[in-house]
Amino acid sequence: MLTLFKTLEKIEMTTRILTGRTTAAVLAGAALVPLIISPAAAQDASTALPADGKYIMNTLLFLMGGFLVMWMAAGFAMLEAGMVRSKNVAMQCTKNIALYSLAGLMYWIVGYNLMYPGDGNWIIADVIGTLSPKDIPEPSADAGDYSAASDWFFQMVFCATTASIVSGTLAERIKLWPFLIFTIVLTGFIYPIQGSWEWGTGWLDDMGFSDFAGSTLVHSTGGWAALTGAIILGARLGKYGPDGEVRPIPGSSMPLATLGTFILWLGWFGFNGASQLAMGTIEDVSSVSKIFVNTNLAAAAGVVVAMVLTQVMYKKIDLTMALNGALGGLVAITAEPLTPSVPMAIIIGGIGGAIVVFAVPMLDKFKIDDVVGAIPVHLLAGIWGTLAVPLTNSDANFVAQATGVIAVGVFVSAASAALWLVLKGTMGLRPTEEEEMAGLDQAEIGIEAYPEFGRGSQMV
Repeated sequence: MLTLFKTLEKIEMTTRILTGRTTAAVLAGAALVPLIISPAAAQDASTALPADGKYIMNTLLFLMGGFLVMWMAAGFAMLEAGMVRSKNVAMQCTKNIALYSLAGLMYWIVGYNLMYPGDGNWIIADVIGTLSPKDIPEPSADAGDYSAASDWFFQMVFCATTASIVSGTLAERIKLWPFLIFTIVLTGFIYPIQGSWEWGTGWLDDMGFSDFAGSTLVHSTGGWAALTGAIILGARLGKYGPDGEVRPIPGSSMPLATLGTFILWLGWFGFNGASQLAMGTIEDVSSVSKIFVNTNLAAAAGVVVAMVLTQVMYKKIDLTMALNGALGGLVAITAEPLTPSVPMAIIIGGIGGAIVVFAVPMLDKFKIDDVVGAIPVHLLAGIWGTLAVPLTNSDANFVAQATGVIAVGVFVSAASAALWLVLKGTMGLRPTEEEEMAGLDQAEIGIEAYPEFGRGSQMV
């Protein structure tokens, strides 16, 4: 009897398996019928989605790319926290969450419509008409190839990245409120105006300037603002001796700086990949995939080149140079991450890493104190990446690329310098020497990042 039951169970199980396989085969066959009947129609369907599908996929690309770039704010915060001394860590964390918030508000209030005025060109006469908040339509009324809200969000996080670059360079010797006022003007006006020249289909776009994801429009813009600020602000106390010798000031945490670099590296896939601006066809998705590969390998090349060069030059590998080598490679490939072959992407990123290694001591010779190395990474590697675009993109030309680099540099430097000087002459930029020596956590924030190592350790 027991044997009979076991036999029946086996028969039932076999029947279920066969039935399931048969059902699956029927469904699969039904799905293949259109392919057999009309190969051309099947090919069209696999190449491009219908309108609703394109809208959904394009919007998802903006949203996913946007939150990856937003995560870069954490990367900048951790990188800066690791590269400054313990007494200034809370200050850098405060600056980073504040600048991200201010950038979001300013880019909604005025920045987006300045950058994308609607008529394709930004001129002085357009200012009054474009000084208005970005309109976010109701979901039922949203039209176009993607959600208007997703577009604003993606563009906004780029704007915030520009301000993050300035924060690291000027760390440890700038007061909080002057920096935040500068951030308001940078994100609300300076960044959007120069961005409109290319991404707003302005005059640089008309002459053929190409900057796929912002080596110049984002990174060099932040770099120029940081450079003018560093010159006007001056170096940290004790950074340079009376005879010009450089006195290294080690950061508080290399693990935090390394974590910040990896977060930035991850966020860059959204930065570059989502700048394809479409994911509704096979070609678009394949392009995003290639951008990921080129972005990753450019960063890897920057690390390796920086490690090799520091070993040769200093007989030891410098971790901070390796970290910035990754970022230099990332910034360099950002101007054109799609058209280079893999070997060319590696070369472009490797040169970006080399620029970092050679530029850091060059800045020290001019007594320009850049705490995190943002000027070599974002400004100089950004210039290189922009000028390298014609090497792989036949639609670009060197004259247009050089014109864009110079135009953005002159405008951002002049506007930033004027604002820094106004802030210096009115409310002042630097804390007192006593406050700087004690650390800005105590002087500006009131909360120390590591109280057990500072004043808090003396409390009973």
